[in-house]
Amino acid sequence: MGQAHPLPGTARPVLMNAQTRGLPVLVKALTTREARVGFAFVLPALVLFIIFRIGPTLAGLVLSFMEYRIGRSSFTGLQNFSRLFADPIFWESLRVTMTYVVISVPLTTVVALAMALLVNRPVRWQSFFRSAFFLPYVTSLIMAGIIWVAIYGPSGPINAVLTLIGLPTANWLEQPGSVLPAIAVMSVWKNFGYSMMVFLSGLLAIPGEYYEAADIDGADSWRKFWSITLPLLKPTLFFVLVIETIGAFQVFDAVYVMTNGGPVRASYTLVYMLYDQGFQFFNFGAASAVGVVLFIIILLISLVQRRFLSERAS
Repeated sequence: MGQAHPLPGTARPVLMNAQTRGLPVLVKALTTREARVGFAFVLPALVLFIIFRIGPTLAGLVLSFMEYRIGRSSFTGLQNFSRLFADPIFWESLRVTMTYVVISVPLTTVVALAMALLVNRPVRWQSFFRSAFFLPYVTSLIMAGIIWVAIYGPSGPINAVLTLIGLPTANWLEQPGSVLPAIAVMSVWKNFGYSMMVFLSGLLAIPGEYYEAADIDGADSWRKFWSITLPLLKPTLFFVLVIETIGAFQVFDAVYVMTNGGPVRASYTLVYMLYDQGFQFFNFGAASAVGVVLFIIILLISLVQRRFLSERAS
């Protein structure tokens, strides 16, 4: 992605000075007309971001140190976290969540990259295929979950095909060993379209001269993919891995619609535990503690992903 062009004579010095001398320089820079106009355009989105993003985040952090129920509250320090770490249900939900992430993230990334490579080819009806692959992403997840419950059901099409070819059938959402892969497959179908479009943007940004030089050297398709496409997609791959990891850790809607955390908590994720604590038992302090732990886990894993891909790129 190219760098944004600064306003002539103002933005570049402001940015450089703000980086070196801090907030006072930035405040002083707002005295210029261009800066005030730019800030006026940004202000509505900034206010909404603070109210609906920063505010709830800080409130959740504060609530995690409190015993907060409707009508009464008290400061308890780290008691919510000590109770959480002593709760076997928390560790079970963490294991379920990690298992789901390990299944869902690589599968979604591979499918999205494969579909991006496919729709990047100059074929007939290219725009139609791009739109068709992206369509599940904009459909309602609730509706998608209900449809896939029917697909996985005892009389659904999957079992019908298994019966036709003489293989044993199963109720995929009622068996602990198959419920997480079943939910992951539904999530891949629902969400891969967004990552596919991100990968497609990265592919379109790769200069064609690299592939022309590889053709002259006699490189085949696999060689061009491993030596040109994949290395130049590293920033895009990092972005996709981060957003897919965050989405997988926050899985809730699919679990709520398809399994309600069952069977025997085999799909009881951390966010579902947060929902239970907050909106079933009205223990908002414990729910906030789960949210804080989940935030720290996602942050650490994102940093590890960034470090790993940076080392591979170098």
